[in-house]
Amino acid sequence: MKLVPSLARLKLRVKPTILVLAGLIVPASLTAQSDYPHHNLTFGAGAAQPGGDLSGLFLARPGISLGYGYRFQRYFQIDAGFETVFGAADVHDYLTTGIGPLRIRDFQFFFPFGGRAILPLAGGRLLLSGGGGGAYLRYSELLHQPSEDFHVDCPVCSTRDGWGYYALAAVSAFVDRRQHFSIGVTSRIYRGHTQGDALAAIPAIRTRDRWINTYAQFGFSF
Repeated sequence: MKLVPSLARLKLRVKPTILVLAGLIVPASLTAQSDYPHHNLTFGAGAAQPGGDLSGLFLARPGISLGYGYRFQRYFQIDAGFETVFGAADVHDYLTTGIGPLRIRDFQFFFPFGGRAILPLAGGRLLLSGGGGGAYLRYSELLHQPSEDFHVDCPVCSTRDGWGYYALAAVSAFVDRRQHFSIGVTSRIYRGHTQGDALAAIPAIRTRDRWINTYAQFGFSF
């Protein structure tokens, strides 16, 4: 008969304890999950400035960028991206075909992969970051195709490529309270070597290349 009251008192003590622990754990887990977004997509538009052995041979030209970053920790992120610069070699050639002359245009492609350190400010809405990594560089002449359904080969189009590395500095700010949308600026400095075909004023030799690519960016995070 005395055991029943003791069990009742034990249950009364356990229930408040469970409620207190739940009240501490649940908000903490929700805060940890929503403290910052993990997946970050960016689209940018800006310009690229060539240097190194490309100085005087390539021109500053506009470009666009796409990027993905996985923020695995509040202060660190893994990055991968793609950039295209339009016409830095200033190619103005044409290929004579059975359907008439087709324009040959040049493009410069950059594939950066690396990481960055992030300094969150203003409650995590303003982000300052810096980092770097490796990069693949490719410069190509491409034929302007007459249509999407009809492809013409370009036997005279040149290609150069090689590997290098980059360093970046960036600043971005979330424009909404849920931290889904952001605007910012990212600048990358590329250094590397390319070789291959002669392209515009570049002979068929190995060159030491440098680029400064700066983009205004719009981001979506989740």
